[in-house]
Formats: sequence, C-alpha cells, structure tokens
Amino acid sequence: MTLTKPNLLPLLEKLASQLEGELRFDRLTKAIYATDASVYREIPLAVAFPKTEKDIVVLIDFARANQTSLIPRTAGTSLAGQCVGNGIVVDVSKHFTKILEFNKEERWVRVQPGVVRDELNRFLKPHGLFFSPITSTANRAMIGGMVGNNSSGTTSIVYGVTRDKVISLDTILSDGRKVVFGEISKEDFDKKCGQNDREGEIYRQILTELGDPEVREEIHAQFPKKSIHRRNTGYAVDELLKAEIFEGAEKFNFCKLLAGSEGTLAFTTEIKIALDPLPDPVEIVVAAHFESIHQSMKSAQVAMKHPATAVELMDKIILDCTKESIEYSKNRYFVEGDPAALLMIEFRGKTLEEAMAKGEALIADLKAGGYGYAYPIIGPDKTASAWALRAAGLGLLGNIPGDPKAVACIEDTAVDIADLADYIDELDETLKGFGQEQVVHYAHAGAGEIHIRPILDLKKAADVEEFFKISEASAKLVKKYNGSLSGEHGDGRVRAPFIPIMVGEKNYQLFRRIKYTWDPDNIFNPGKIVDTAPMNQFLRYEPGMKTPEPETVLDFSGVGGILRLAEKCNGSGDCRKLPGSGGTMCPSYMATRNERDTVRGRANTLREFLTLDKKENAFDHPEIKEALDLCLSCKGCTAECPSNVDMASMKAEFLFQYQKTHGVPLRSKAFAYINELNELGSKVPAIANFFLGNPLTGGLMKKVLNVAPQRQLPEISPVSLRKWYRHQYAALPGAAKVIKSVYFFVDEFTNHNDTQIGIKAISLLKKLGYEVKVVDHEESGRSALSKGLLIKAKKHAEANVRIFEKLIDGNTPLVGLEPSAILSFRDEYPRIVGPELVAAAKKLKFHVQLIDEFLGKEVAAGNIKPESFNTDAKKIKLHGHCHQKALSSLSWTQKILSLPANYTVETIPSGCCGMAGSFGYEAEHFEVSQQVGELVLFPAVRKADADTVIAAPGTSCRHQIADGTGRKALHPVEILWEALEGK
Repeated sequence: MTLTKPNLLPLLEKLASQLEGELRFDRLTKAIYATDASVYREIPLAVAFPKTEKDIVVLIDFARANQTSLIPRTAGTSLAGQCVGNGIVVDVSKHFTKILEFNKEERWVRVQPGVVRDELNRFLKPHGLFFSPITSTANRAMIGGMVGNNSSGTTSIVYGVTRDKVISLDTILSDGRKVVFGEISKEDFDKKCGQNDREGEIYRQILTELGDPEVREEIHAQFPKKSIHRRNTGYAVDELLKAEIFEGAEKFNFCKLLAGSEGTLAFTTEIKIALDPLPDPVEIVVAAHFESIHQSMKSAQVAMKHPATAVELMDKIILDCTKESIEYSKNRYFVEGDPAALLMIEFRGKTLEEAMAKGEALIADLKAGGYGYAYPIIGPDKTASAWALRAAGLGLLGNIPGDPKAVACIEDTAVDIADLADYIDELDETLKGFGQEQVVHYAHAGAGEIHIRPILDLKKAADVEEFFKISEASAKLVKKYNGSLSGEHGDGRVRAPFIPIMVGEKNYQLFRRIKYTWDPDNIFNPGKIVDTAPMNQFLRYEPGMKTPEPETVLDFSGVGGILRLAEKCNGSGDCRKLPGSGGTMCPSYMATRNERDTVRGRANTLREFLTLDKKENAFDHPEIKEALDLCLSCKGCTAECPSNVDMASMKAEFLFQYQKTHGVPLRSKAFAYINELNELGSKVPAIANFFLGNPLTGGLMKKVLNVAPQRQLPEISPVSLRKWYRHQYAALPGAAKVIKSVYFFVDEFTNHNDTQIGIKAISLLKKLGYEVKVVDHEESGRSALSKGLLIKAKKHAEANVRIFEKLIDGNTPLVGLEPSAILSFRDEYPRIVGPELVAAAKKLKFHVQLIDEFLGKEVAAGNIKPESFNTDAKKIKLHGHCHQKALSSLSWTQKILSLPANYTVETIPSGCCGMAGSFGYEAEHFEVSQQVGELVLFPAVRKADADTVIAAPGTSCRHQIADGTGRKALHPVEILWEALEGK
C-alpha cells in the first residue's frame, strides 16, 4: 500500500519533524531496507527509527491518515518476507533496546522489542535463569521478532516455543491507543467486551467467532495435529480455544494470538516473558553419521525416546559448504568420511559422567537398530564450535556457487515425529518430479521440522514458476500428513497464499475477519498472512534480467564476478552480532547500530545499484560510497560471514572504479604513497619528525589532509630496518647451530616506523638458530589496496611474486611482522596479479607466514623450547589483529607468548581495534574509530594493572591503544626478545 497523494516529500518532511527519532527516505536507506533474509524485494516509502512510544503513535496516525502502512522490523532476519513492503519500515532495533524490569523470584523479565536474545541471556545468566527459545540467529535475533514469528529453535523439544513464554504485551492498536494484553479472568473478559472502543470490539469479535460451535469444530478439523508443537500457520485461534471462556481451563490471553501474528494486528512496544532455570551445566553432543537422509530421519525417532535436549540435522550440501568457509571449516573436526547426513544430538547432565551415560545409551540403540556408521561424542569444551557450525547453516547456503541457490519456500514444514521419515521420503520423491535431485535438508529433526530447500535460479522465469509449483505441491503434501506449513519461520509472503489449503477456506476467512477487526485500515504489515500477493512476485531479481559483469582489477571470477560476490549475502544478518558474541564482524555496526554499516547493508547496496545501473561507470554511485564509508576493511567478514562475503575486497575495487570518474583525493594519495613519503623522510629523519610532531607544522599537515587533530603521526625511525640489516646483521650473536633459513619480509611500516621491533625480531630469530635473509623487494601494497589504488598495488604484488617465487618454499619460508602486509600474499596477491603469475602467487601463499605462525610451528616441531627463555612471572593481555584472525590464527600468538614458563596470556575478546590502518586517522572517522575501541579493547586495557603487558601484533592496533588509553602495547616478538636468556 503506497501513499496516493502526488507530492510525497512535504508529507514525509513534516512527519520527520514530528518524530523524536529519525525518518529517512533517501534512496540508499530505502534500498537497504527493501529486503530481509527472504527472496523478496520491495522498495519502502520510508524507514523510521522511533525513539519513543509517542513516535509510534505519530507513525500510526500518519499511516491511517495517508492510506499507507507500517512494517515492523527488528533484526530483519525473516525468511518469509515479513519485513518487506512498500509502506514505512519501522526499525525498533536501534532505540527500543532496554531491559526494563526483572523479577528473579517470579522468573520473568520485561523488555523492549529490540533486545537481542543472547544479550538478554548474558544479563540473566548470573541469576541462574535464561530465555529458552534459541534460534540459529540468537546472537542478533531480537525478542520482538521472536514474538512476531513465534520462534522455536533447537531446544523446543524441551522448552517449547516463544508463544509459551509470553506473559503480556504492551501494544499500540491501529486507532493509536495503548493496550496491554495478558491473562484475564472471565469477569475481566466480560468487562472488556463492554468497552466502546477498538479493544472492546476485538474482545467481542473473538467471543462471537469462537463461541460458535461450528467455528470451533472447523478449527479442530482443519488445524495441524495437536502433537505438533511447532505450528505457526495463520493466526493461532486454536490456542485461544484452550481458554476457560471456550473449551479449556486456562485464563484467556490474547498474547497467544499475537505471538506469531507477524506484526499484522498491533504494534508491540514492551514484552513480558517467562524464564527458565539454566539447564544442567555439562553438555555433550553425539554427532551421528548416516549414509542417507532416510536413515537419519528414522534415527531421529530413536533419539526422541532418549532425554535429548536437541536433535538437529545437517546434510551433505551444508557440510560441503563449510569446506569453503575460513571460519567454519575449522569447526568440522568431528566429521568422519563424507556423510549424507549428520544428527547432532545434545545431552546434558550435572556431571560429565551423567551426560556421557545418556549419549552412550543412545549410541547403543542406534547401533542395535543398524543406524549410522560413526558416533563421535563432542565434549563440553568443543560443543560451542560444533553448534556454531549448525547455527551457520542458513548463511553457509550462500556458498553454493553460481546463480542457483537453496531457496526458502518449503523449509518450514513440521509434521508429527512419527510421520517424519515417511513425509521426507515422499517430499523428496515429489521434488524429484520437479527435477530436484539434490535438495538441502537441515535443522530440527527432533521436532519433526526439517528445513528443506530446493535449489532454484530465481533469475530465470522457469524457476520462478517452479518456485510456486513446488511450494503448492509441498503444501498439499503437508496437509496430507496434517502437519503445519510453518513451524517457526512464519507465513509472511511465501506461505500465506497456501493457508486456505492448510486450514480450509472457512478458517482462512476467520483469519481475515480477525485481521480487519484489529486493523480495519490495514496499516499493520499488510499482505502478510492474509490477502497476500502471489508468492512468486516482488522477488529480488526480475526474471530474465541479465546479471551485469563489470570489469574489475581484482579477480572475482571464482564467484562469478563482483556482483555475484555481493549476491552471496542471503540476508542472514550474522554481521549484526554485538560485541558480547565475540568475533570481529562487523565493527562499524557494533559502534553505530545502523543497518547501513553491516556487511548485509553494504552487500544489498552493491547488489541494488550494480544490478540496476544505467551509468557508463557502473560504480559511479554516491550511495555505494556512503554505504562503504565506514567499512574498516577489517576482513572479519572474510572469515566470519558464513557466505564468505568479502567486503574489504569489494570496497577496494569500488574505490578504484569510483575514482576513475572522480579522481583520487589528496589524502588517499598521501596514505597510499606513505612508503615513498617515509623514504624521503628517512633521508633526514630528525627534520621530518620535527615537522610531523611540531604543533604548527604537524597541525597544518593534519588540516590539509583532514587528519584528526587528536592523532599522533607515526615518527620515522632514525635508521631504516634495511640499512640496519646491511650493517649490523652479520655481527649479531647467533645459535651454535643453524636450524633453517628464512627470508624476512621488510614491510613498509616496520622498515621506517617500527624499526626497533624489526631489529628485535631478526635478532630473536638469529639467536634461536635461524639464518635470516633479507633481499630487495617491493612494499606490500597494503596502503594502496586500502585506498583503491589497485594499479599501484598490482605493480607491487607482481614484483614481489616474481622475486620470491624463486626463493621460498616449504623449507625456506617468507616471514613477516605486520599482519596486514605479509598476509596480502595470502589474500589479495593471487587475485590481483596478472594471469601469468596467478599460479606462482597461489603456490607462494602456502609458504608465507606471519612471524607468530612461524615461531609457533617451530615450537610444535620442538625446535624452540621453553628453556631458551627466563622464568620470570609475567601477565600478558593480548589483542589480535583483524587480518591475523581472519587469515591466520591468534592461537599462534597465544602459543608463543606462553612459551616462557611463567608467562600467563589472556586474550582480550576484542574485535577490531578501530584504527584499521588509515581509517582512524581520518577526521570524519575518528569518532567511530574511538567508539569501536571502546566496545571491548579500551576498557580491557584500562582494567589491566600496571604490571600487565599489553601485546598487539598490529602497528595500527598499537597506535590505537596508545591514543585511546595512554598504554604502550608491545609486539609479541618484543616480549619474547626481552624474555630470551643469554641475549
């Protein structure tokens, strides 16, 4: 529903002025909010970010007066298109985020709808309680969205669904009145019916409708089997029948209806939910391996006879997708062979022995029944990583190569567990009739709900038609088994057209009457559940539209081009997690809480503008520039995004292409050519440092380049590392015996700014028994990459590949100090060099190591021993470099810093430091840079006592720590050098 008045701008401007929050209706914001995690796309009229309930009332009044609609949104991870529409999207995730009231004794909490599920549970954990529904999106899913969809998650077989936990809801009705819904007695119900307002009308209507025996009989006849606890098809009128007003013993509570209503009936502003005691503390997972999906389904029935707390399925397609993920490939350590399916079955106990006994009993039953071929038990110390693999399922599906994707349309069906194996067999046969020989199976086997996804190319008209036909066939099959078409993901746009098949036309018309009694003007999320558009319309892509393939400097051919890399984002929203969840992705979102600053927001922007581009330069869009502006190029998404959406590479390419039209800014040139400038300064370092540090000249330089005045510019070392090496290396003391030779990469930062660290690194290596070789080579090109000067970066990369391909191999590696520089060999070099050097670059990447890595591997080989270091006691707090965490591992640094016998290392659970090369120096980015630092890193450093050593491998990180906390951080090799005996 759209505004019918011709001149929209004055109306929207007036509305914006009436809100305490913000209303945006620029092209970028509307493009970002045109999609969720579904296949749908529709440009909204505007996006509102309300701050108060009054704002929401203003929005409701505006929608009613101007014949438009409101689409409520929290994390935007809906799979059925619930958050997509052409009205005003109302994003409550930014301001409605407070935990309002908590009662430990009565086990409830009252929250605003934008509270993240995992954040709530972090708050509750010290009190021994938790909110039990746990979705795979729990680290960014918000309570409002969970209520709207009636979310379930992995443990619903024990704890039930969100609807079971909702005590009361504070709402605003379509007439703008605030109403609280909760349990009420018969007497209070009668009083409500007597009210002469919208609330009274709602109560009177439900009494009339459900008071009719024929209506109740139709509900019982048509709704899913009562044994299916995941039932989300249409409005939950069957739940209302359990009230004493009608057929049951419960007090009447409209929350039963509102949970799962997808924001179509009222706007929720506060939620009171029941809590459960924390589960038994010891958790194990039996990872049962199967040679067929059918066998795994039969085994799920066996598992449900045991006291399992979760029974989850992953199939071969998803498991294969994990192989291509930097982060999640590490978590498949328990996979044996090449199973067609895995069941992950969780057991808990007060002790490990109790949990293990439960798991072993299940394994014995599976073996006795001839089910499965391997049954590794994952212990308590590793279950989190195993569950992370399962939770990444949705995002991992983005790794299926090419345009055909695993499409959400029949993925939410639920049947009785006794029917599950037969239903899946029949559904698979049905899908084969559509040419779907391979489909994705995963998720909640124990609850009778398997997320099945056909693989379709929705850019093709034929597949768009199949999208509908497969969905229709699935609906008819689910009805045959008296199942639920939606178990937890909701109806939205994708399943709503089939509701009449599922519950009958009479019940569907009942749903319509309920909708229009609550919302007569159809302002709340229209087109969901009832009166929806055809489910194969308003898709992300126009059928038959050709995917543009703009020429790029970086090679994106492995994913089909830069646009298809952006298209790998399926909207799962992993990039919206907050600092408490750990990891690096996405630092700018963690600081700003703006959807625009997520990887998803940026990918949506690139997809939108590159797909619909009509310009000569496809990248010449200021909207893309704005969306990418706060990307720190941390590479967190390279590893942590399950779909491997590499935003840092896309930003580098965008800057290069955009600057072809608009030119390279002076500041970008200065940073990209920092090595050349430092080379000049190194000829007269004292004079150069005087000008850099002098308030007058240094201040003028910052002003001209728009560098933040609060920053200290890095000094140039009195002597470069190369010069020192030429004159001093031969005289350095070494070990009695040389273990092996290594080439040392003299990166541009270590050469001129961190020379003393380079000296200590080379001295340490030689003293430990390694011959260190330094040859003339080019700079890494990191600064040029970050500023989009890709031709310059390519020149450096090609020169370095030509130099080192003849010198290094598995026995003689290339070792580097600065993560962002040396790891360019691994990441960008194979994708930026000319075709004649690609093979050499790919070979080279396996023999290039961060010094932490090299030393760690030598420790593991027994070549470096603790006896080489002193026995002094020292506490170390370690902050890892983003590129190291994404492309290598911080575990190497932890390993080498723990080598001295009495050194204890604590890793700070920080993501990006916020400096990110030149990003934090830039005046317009300084504030966000500091906000990122304040998320975890700065507070952790400030809390450290004066004797604790702060370690940070990255030069930018060390500068950020100094500027943000006043503490000096050391490179790990400095710490080891100081600990070395007999140096």
